[in-house]
Amino acid sequence: MTTFSRTDTSVLGNWWWTVDRWSLAAIVALIAFGTMLTLASSPAVALKMGYDSLHFVTRHLIFLPFAAIGIIFVSLLTPTQIRRYSVLAFLFCILGLALTLLIGKEAGGAQRWLSIAGQTLQVTEFAKPTFAVVTAWLFAEKIKDKTFPGYALAIISLGILISLVLIQPDLGQSFVIGTVWMAQLCLAGLPIWIVASLFGLGIAGLFSAYLFMDHVQRRINGWYDASSGSNYQGERSLDAFANGGLFGRGPGEGTVKNSLPDAHADMVFAVAGEELGLIIALIIVFLFAFIVLRGLIRAMGEDDLFTLLAACGLLGQFGLQTLINMASSLQLMPAKGMTLPFISYGGSSLLAIALSVGMILSLTRRRSGKARNG
Repeated sequence: MTTFSRTDTSVLGNWWWTVDRWSLAAIVALIAFGTMLTLASSPAVALKMGYDSLHFVTRHLIFLPFAAIGIIFVSLLTPTQIRRYSVLAFLFCILGLALTLLIGKEAGGAQRWLSIAGQTLQVTEFAKPTFAVVTAWLFAEKIKDKTFPGYALAIISLGILISLVLIQPDLGQSFVIGTVWMAQLCLAGLPIWIVASLFGLGIAGLFSAYLFMDHVQRRINGWYDASSGSNYQGERSLDAFANGGLFGRGPGEGTVKNSLPDAHADMVFAVAGEELGLIIALIIVFLFAFIVLRGLIRAMGEDDLFTLLAACGLLGQFGLQTLINMASSLQLMPAKGMTLPFISYGGSSLLAIALSVGMILSLTRRRSGKARNG
């Protein structure tokens, strides 16, 4: 039972009665599942890496309060504040990505992490949501003022961001960023032939990545040809789902996680399938779908174009990242090295997703006309 009454005019009281409490409840449920699965999956990985068994659990629990506070704080902001802070944050992200290429930490053949005060930060995770908001602002301003170079600035921003991410290299994140950008462009009312042309360029880019990027070619070939023996994680992931059955083997009772290098991160959904079973796995899928669909329904009721484009862009990123992770775990597509929001271990991922859903909750709050842009 809430302690806030409808007559409560405090900041938190007003927030409680205007925020989407159903989506908030679904987010809390995902955080709970994520904590449970981190406890179940990460000790085996930590021991193999030479850490204490609770290394990743401890780090997850340290980041969790900051993520929760971030969700609430960001969801208290107005759309205007979301826009202003996102523009500033995006500029810092571009700087951070450039520094990552110069002095970043390399792991697994990729240079995606920036080391700050002993902590690693994946700047791309924060660039994604802030770029979606910046794109929404540029498109909305162009619609309102035909002389504003919104489309040109959006294309230049996309080119810079995609280039910095591809150099790392990180094709998966580039795909998410580009796909959501084109979806926002379509929503903004650009002629369909231009959207189709850009989509064609995107397909050509993916084909070029297969031809000229060795790691992309290896992943796709390994996924397509099971007999090659180069898709170990994918095969073990399917074993996990098969072992779990309908009701699962019980939290902490799974065995496949002992041989999955990324059981706590990219392949955590496989751990959920083995230990919690099909029914709970489907509940997790439902929670993600509920957040995306409910957010889209509320966003469609907005009469402000910026709010609509920003909310849809953020929800698109959230949903697409979820879909890619789950599809990879089920071997419906090659592994992309992408986390499952709130479920996978990862400090940068957890904080960035908290930023995203905080902005979604802010943009989909019910406001009076005066308070909408305040």
